[in-house]
Amino acid sequence: MTLIWRYATEADVDLLAEWNYQLIKDEAHRNSMNVAQLKDRMRGWLTGEYQAVIFSESVPVAHALFKREETLIHLRQFFVRRDMRRKGIGRAAFTILSDEIWPSSVRWTVEVLCANHPAIGFWNSVGYREYSLVLEIMPR
Repeated sequence: MTLIWRYATEADVDLLAEWNYQLIKDEAHRNSMNVAQLKDRMRGWLTGEYQAVIFSESVPVAHALFKREETLIHLRQFFVRRDMRRKGIGRAAFTILSDEIWPSSVRWTVEVLCANHPAIGFWNSVGYREYSLVLEIMPR
């Protein structure tokens, strides 16, 4: 498999918003935004402090949305198309991020919902380790 990558542009907002919607559903996140709302939010992120990379084979198959800070890369979203999962695309995309896009001289973080065991397993397999845990009491 050979993935190519490029930075996302305004022209990619529709695709990224749809993938964000699927990601929310896949990880059972509480976010209730619809695709139109996610599109507005994504546009704001891309014109603000976030960058997105789209990974493609012959067509787009995955993306990563992240923020660069002086001493930190914070990965906010990492998504592989549902029909392309379990084929090594996530690992190949992460290898591109770590070898070609992100500096190795800063800390890299990603947040994962505690119930998302497949994601936790994936992130552990590429080198991430647990650092903190947020606990909560929901309103009654």
